[in-house]
Amino acid sequence: MDGSKAGTPKEMSSELDTTTEEEYASQSKLLQEFVNISTIDKAWTFKLGNGIGTQAMLSISQPNLLANKKRKLILSTDISKENNNSVTFKWAPFPVEITGASTIVPSPSGSKLLVVRNPENESPTHLEIWSQSQLEKEFHIPQTVHGSVYVDGWFEGISWNLDETLIAYVAEEPSSPKPTFSLGYQKDCSSDKDCGSWKGQGDWEEDWGETYAGKRQPSLFLINIDSGEVQTVKGIPKSLSVGQVVWAPSTEGSYQYLVFVGWPSDSRKLGIKYCYHRPCSLYAVRTFLYKSEGTELELKESSCEDFPVVNLTQSINSAFFPRFSPDGKVLVFLSAKCSVDSGVHCATNSLHRVDWAVNRKLSTSKNIVDVIPVVQCAKDDCFPGLYCSNILSNPWLSDGCTMILSSTWGSSEVIISVNVLSGELLRISRTESNFSWNVLTLDGDNIIAVSSSPVDIPQIKYGYLVEGANTNGSWNWLNVSSPIFRCSEKVQSALSSLKFSIMKIPVKDVSANLTEGAKKPFEAIFVSSNFKKDGACDPLIAVLHGGPHSVSLSNFSKSLAFLSSIGFSLLIINYRGSLGFGEEALQSLPGKVGSQDVNDVLTAIDHVIDMGLASSSNITVLGGSHGGFLTSHLIGQAPDKFVAAAVRNPVCNLALMVGTTDIPDWCYVESYGSKGIDSFTESPSAEHLTHFYNKSPISHISKVKTPTLFLLGAQDLRVPVSNGLQYARALKEKGVETKVIVFPKDIHAIERPQSDFESFLNIGLWFKKYCK
Repeated sequence: MDGSKAGTPKEMSSELDTTTEEEYASQSKLLQEFVNISTIDKAWTFKLGNGIGTQAMLSISQPNLLANKKRKLILSTDISKENNNSVTFKWAPFPVEITGASTIVPSPSGSKLLVVRNPENESPTHLEIWSQSQLEKEFHIPQTVHGSVYVDGWFEGISWNLDETLIAYVAEEPSSPKPTFSLGYQKDCSSDKDCGSWKGQGDWEEDWGETYAGKRQPSLFLINIDSGEVQTVKGIPKSLSVGQVVWAPSTEGSYQYLVFVGWPSDSRKLGIKYCYHRPCSLYAVRTFLYKSEGTELELKESSCEDFPVVNLTQSINSAFFPRFSPDGKVLVFLSAKCSVDSGVHCATNSLHRVDWAVNRKLSTSKNIVDVIPVVQCAKDDCFPGLYCSNILSNPWLSDGCTMILSSTWGSSEVIISVNVLSGELLRISRTESNFSWNVLTLDGDNIIAVSSSPVDIPQIKYGYLVEGANTNGSWNWLNVSSPIFRCSEKVQSALSSLKFSIMKIPVKDVSANLTEGAKKPFEAIFVSSNFKKDGACDPLIAVLHGGPHSVSLSNFSKSLAFLSSIGFSLLIINYRGSLGFGEEALQSLPGKVGSQDVNDVLTAIDHVIDMGLASSSNITVLGGSHGGFLTSHLIGQAPDKFVAAAVRNPVCNLALMVGTTDIPDWCYVESYGSKGIDSFTESPSAEHLTHFYNKSPISHISKVKTPTLFLLGAQDLRVPVSNGLQYARALKEKGVETKVIVFPKDIHAIERPQSDFESFLNIGLWFKKYCK
């Protein structure tokens, strides 16, 4: 990529006002240098053939601004751990770009690699089986068998069986037949086009909302990699959307079980991306019988009546991310029962186990054991509850009962170990620096992780358990030199001048009817320069996350680091209702959005002003989604507080959103509280609409005078573009300075490389324009 051209527009917009072309070009180039920093998406380890040492394979992504897509790269390294104080990573000289691959999945032994290439149209899906040196098999699966394989991280499920002959995976069900229409009779037509005919659209079908627009029902399939035979797994009700499939441990005889997550979908499908409150269960199904004939395995269908699908977790309304213990005796899973019960889209998780019925008939388990229960109100600095967005495919240490997980702990992500038999839980990543840690993969009993902070680019860490008496399960972490996260000298220099801290903000105006958890201080991450110019403070950006039940973590964000590097302090606020602080604090917000969260943000801003870390005359605010809801509320409720604002796909009018979003139930729960679940309807009453309007930022629009930048994705199903446009037009109508940028092909996240780049470049310029 030509760095001198990629980030610089050919013509300068007249809308830049007083911003010079030189500043625009300079900041564009700096942002590009931040954007170029790579990200590790996944990692795998394999024992070397000689049994000594390990090889790791890392999947890396890097934005390609010119092509407006992400480059996917593979980089390998040999790992040798010589003693407890030394580990060596011998990296391959260059990464290899994987072009056109939707995902890759190594086999358990590491001797084979599945490469999935999903089509961009109605073409066949390509499945490739690679060995160490060559492409061994390639299968083209037509749309009449199934559509694209799900690789989204939620429905996604691709699992090799232990002898590496069968792969179970989740893909779109075959497309439904479409009606054909023609203009009269014609003889000897060579094609539909010649005949003057066309395919109709057929009946409209529900999908699962944001990021799943136009995707068909996720269904379960098996492929025999010797013969290429693909079959649908029989016996699964059509009313279930399936995902996250894993093979159960081998059983004696000629069959195996598959365990998967099923979401009921026989009624309205509401948005499911980031929505953990959709009920789901773990199911087991007996796979096709197979028999050896020569050297090949032949798939045979089993009778659905003889071997029905079994709901393994009928007594709990949420179960996902199933993982079997190494000995196959225990099945462990996460639950979002708190989300399902309360209706909030994300809440405190719990971890559970059930005994696996090896070699006997399966039945619905009544003995679900709580391994990590929900924490309602944590004691100071103690475990706040489990907030886990994923689990490694193999999270186990060699004792067979200890799992390694990443989880949110306050404003940081940490690594924990959990003994699933005793329930013992330990925080094993370092605690002294407030960095965030994320586990990538395990190397036997050792951990490969990434650690970063808002002012430190990611670094690979290698962890090992300290042996000996009185170590109390402590872990030592070694720094690993890596070529992956290299950045320019300019970026290094900019980051070296910054510092960060995590502040505890006391709750203002504590009332007696609050729970203990809701009375505890919330947190904010403060990022600032090491140096004050003439004793003056840098302009402040209050950064507000969405959700509202999400969290801003103390990890490295390229976009926010860019804003810090061009002269802004950041106050990244985790208001009450955020993840990572216990269930009572989280549940204090529903029903109080637009008031409690607004007051928490104002309290946090006043806190840093009172500490002399920010000037009251130079405050800006930035938020997306619910963070945009908060931003819009703040400039209405505190019209003299902010010199500029920027919003990304903001919730501005709940009365408008409830009839157009893929998550209308969210509007009810967040504005009414937990009782909103019972009030939810597809036909809101006049009373409901009035309540939604009064809870919305648009009800305060008459007071707004803050210049506001809008960044909107035209394909957003979560907060449709009409929400932001209505509010922006209303501001323009009353003479407030407003700028709107609409990205025609972007959805809610606005994460296409060019769109993300243009968004944060304009945010930086917009705030600089109004700050003194």
